[in-house]
Amino acid sequence: MDVMKSFSLEGRVALVTGAAYGIGFAIAEALAAAGARIAFNCRTQANLDRALADYAAKGIDARGYIADVTKEDEVASLVAKIEADLGGVDILVNNAGVIKRIPMTEMSAEDFRQVVDIDLIGPFICAKAVIPGMIEKGHGKIINICSMMSELGRETVSAYAAAKGGLKMLTRNICSEYGGANIQCNGIGPGYIATPQTTPLRERQPDGSRHPFDQFIVAKTPAGRWGTPEDLMGPAVFLASDASDFVNGHVLYVDGGILAYIGKQP
Repeated sequence: MDVMKSFSLEGRVALVTGAAYGIGFAIAEALAAAGARIAFNCRTQANLDRALADYAAKGIDARGYIADVTKEDEVASLVAKIEADLGGVDILVNNAGVIKRIPMTEMSAEDFRQVVDIDLIGPFICAKAVIPGMIEKGHGKIINICSMMSELGRETVSAYAAAKGGLKMLTRNICSEYGGANIQCNGIGPGYIATPQTTPLRERQPDGSRHPFDQFIVAKTPAGRWGTPEDLMGPAVFLASDASDFVNGHVLYVDGGILAYIGKQP
């Protein structure tokens, strides 16, 4: 067996949802470097145009489409367009997501539903749309971007934690239901990642000290730092490739060791 060749994605088509920036963009970049042809979606034309320019600047010939992952008809149309333009989807990365940091008793049911719709129902809809084609091809890889919040609770993220906990179990159920069709469904559970969304949590204070949350995360992480989108590239290629053909229903936590660590004694 050629071990290095088993990581190649040459000839594969990858759909990475919400891959206009941040984690999704980094994963798409990694899959492209391994040989995959990249498709992604955005909900607005402005975001799509910006993302296409960013991909072009990286030398990646990505195909972008307008689609909302919470709408079954739009996702069905998205998958059909990708098949017509690139071929059937071999790899699905369910990355599109949202978080609303609101105390539970102050959160409206509407806000709670929106988070669940995007973070849990969206991956269900997208997986449902690509699985028949994967069965027909005889293989497929589904990677759900999960979270440490499927293992731990924290104040203000009740909807997000509930959705990501559900996504962990959806990952296991897809494995259980379609593993016999040579479809592997796994998750990546990022730790705290330095992205534009987390910039406010890492800004220096007026006195030059670190943000209290920044201090908290670094102290709780054995690696002693925040993760970067690049830290997720290798795990994504592994789970998208033939190298992970006997890995199924697993969530790979890329968190610098935070889930393994109880913290320093005061």
